[in-house]
Amino acid sequence: MKTSSFLHNTDLFRELSDAALRQVEALGSVRSLSRNETLFLEGTEGTGFFLLLEGTIKIFKTSFDGKEFIMKLIGPGEIFAEVILFENETYPVSAMAVVQSKVFSIPKAPFLSVLDHRDFRNDFIATLMKKQRYLAQRILYLSAYDVEERFFRFLSERYGKEETYHISLTKKEIASAIGTIPETLSRLLGRLKSRGIMEWDDTTISLRRGFWDDNVFE
Repeated sequence: MKTSSFLHNTDLFRELSDAALRQVEALGSVRSLSRNETLFLEGTEGTGFFLLLEGTIKIFKTSFDGKEFIMKLIGPGEIFAEVILFENETYPVSAMAVVQSKVFSIPKAPFLSVLDHRDFRNDFIATLMKKQRYLAQRILYLSAYDVEERFFRFLSERYGKEETYHISLTKKEIASAIGTIPETLSRLLGRLKSRGIMEWDDTTISLRRGFWDDNVFE
């Protein structure tokens, strides 16, 4: 899919005219990332924001003792790091490619001039508010559900309700994504295996037949 098509299908750019889309597309450039390649680090100068074209990007923060906490896994068609346009001069989080990925990079300074268009500016602000609601929901998610429910919600929301999953993420990355530590996830996986609920073989997760029919995570 062309970059212009991705731009047109995002919440942020959907209502723009073809001429405006071409203007935004002309501002940016495509960058390819290999697996585990860093796109930007927390605290570095925020020179631009991004649209993911292919792959998966993890947005994460690192604690003082070096532990990693994944804020969100970005999928194709999602905009991220746009906070540097208004609130931050530096990136408040880090971003790394989970698998081989491709991003469309939009530089900060030229893009700010596009915001002179009132309707576009209003749409952009609405997108920022949507991100704020996501963060509030994330806090609720971490406080309301135990680790087992967060794990199965993660599988359902990211991959759908299947019996077999082929996972490119490491156990450490999944632990961080559901707000726990690898040791806790390992203990959970051991309990699930002993109960006959699932098996995890390298990159493949296999659930007991009918698991989703017997368990509802709404």
